[in-house]
Amino acid sequence: MIGINLEKAKDVWRDKIRIARNEKFKELDIEFMRAVETADTDTQTAVAAQKQALRDAPADSAIADATTPNELKNIQPAGLEIE
Repeated sequence: MIGINLEKAKDVWRDKIRIARNEKFKELDIEFMRAVETADTDTQTAVAAQKQALRDAPADSAIADATTPNELKNIQPAGLEIE
């Protein structure tokens, strides 16, 4: 029977998160710069928080706590959609 190395799968999932967040970072960078141009500090603060959540996403404790591949696949931190 072929088994799944769950620790390796967790590393792969973290890499998928890093890849998925790249496009979102680009979108947020644009949104942030527009907010800077209009001196919209509320939006700047909100975008900064979203970007921090994306930075923290690969370290989501749910990844370390996952005990099955299906649990791992259900972890979608920071609003990312990872397949």
